[in-house]
Amino acid sequence: MRRIPSVDATVRGGEWRSDLYALSAAGHELAGTTVGLIGYGAIGARVARILRAFDASVVVYDPYATADASFVSTLDELLSRSFVVSLHARLTPETRHLIDAAAVARMPHGAVLVNTARGGLVDYDAVVDALESGQLGAAAFDVYDPEPIPPGARLLSAPNVVLTPHLAGATVQTAERAASLAAAAVAAYRAGAPSQVSSTLRDQGVLQVVIAT
Repeated sequence: MRRIPSVDATVRGGEWRSDLYALSAAGHELAGTTVGLIGYGAIGARVARILRAFDASVVVYDPYATADASFVSTLDELLSRSFVVSLHARLTPETRHLIDAAAVARMPHGAVLVNTARGGLVDYDAVVDALESGQLGAAAFDVYDPEPIPPGARLLSAPNVVLTPHLAGATVQTAERAASLAAAAVAAYRAGAPSQVSSTLRDQGVLQVVIAT
């Protein structure tokens, strides 16, 4: 939203872009911005809490979660209302390429798209088209389809995009939580409480992390 990668590059290159204070060039704040979350499991719910701490207005679309006041009834409504859209859904046949050219066209001009869930949720060719046309003002991705990104992929040269190599969960704290939960799961299993094992892992949203570990 603040175009940090590009302005970081200009400072390192000896430029001092005072022209970025012009209204037409200025970035956006999260405060007062409507952020749409697609998917409201353990991760989506936590992201919502963080966003509200920045005074963002959060709306949610998830037909499989228990609704509250922030939920909207259709994906179209979320896309049309949200200046920022962040994906937290599972990849299923139903959600593959959930964000395609038609979905991006429903978003406000200059909107921001974030995907830290699964690469297959997004049609990346359509997203690059939107970044190049300005329909999307910026994007940030941690997941792709396929992974790693093939050399020469259009996404690698797209404007106003931040790319990371599927490392959203690569923190010391994630490893520590996974180890603690794995130990708790073993203890619960040995105590004859397998239902406690699955519910604990599911509630923490780290079942796949523990299995991988």
